[in-house]
Amino acid sequence: MKIVCLGDSLTYGFGVKRSKIWTKLAQDKLGYEIINEGVNGDTSGGMLSRFHYSVYQKQPDAVFIMGGVNDLIVGADIGVVKANIMSMAHQSAARYIDPIIGIPTKIDLENIRQDWADFADFTLVAEEVSKYRLWIMEFCKTFNFKYIDFYSEFEKSAGVFAGDYYMDGLHLNEQGNAIMAEIFCSGMQSLKK
Repeated sequence: MKIVCLGDSLTYGFGVKRSKIWTKLAQDKLGYEIINEGVNGDTSGGMLSRFHYSVYQKQPDAVFIMGGVNDLIVGADIGVVKANIMSMAHQSAARYIDPIIGIPTKIDLENIRQDWADFADFTLVAEEVSKYRLWIMEFCKTFNFKYIDFYSEFEKSAGVFAGDYYMDGLHLNEQGNAIMAEIFCSGMQSLKK
């Protein structure tokens, strides 16, 4: 099976050795070909604009789509994020590429880098991400699309020490990426049933 993982820095594995990012760990465990098309700082609009090159031309069996947090950080309306995610999912399905939507992890508000905290209101962003999670679940249920919920599963796996797995409040360290890989692998196994 070939999967393209389309997203932002959470997909790319910002700040982590390429051998330790969650997509590489998941590829090693599942034996699938996983192509990481994460771009640091990308928005859902950026993902949509490179969809042809990053997804269609690679001819995968499935596309894992996870993004939108950067849109919210810069103050974009959540409706824009929803429209872009919906467009990518439906375009994939129309080309017989199975769309799987990723729900991003929570923001660790206590440990946001200061320069980023000065740039955006992360309390507001965290509230929007929570609403976005609920919308993704409802959207996937309505259109019979699959999703993997890193938002709740990461906290279940990491427990009260979830903050220890972040580098800067947004990006996950090597241990955090290992947890992401486990959640992804478990999610892919359950989606096959």
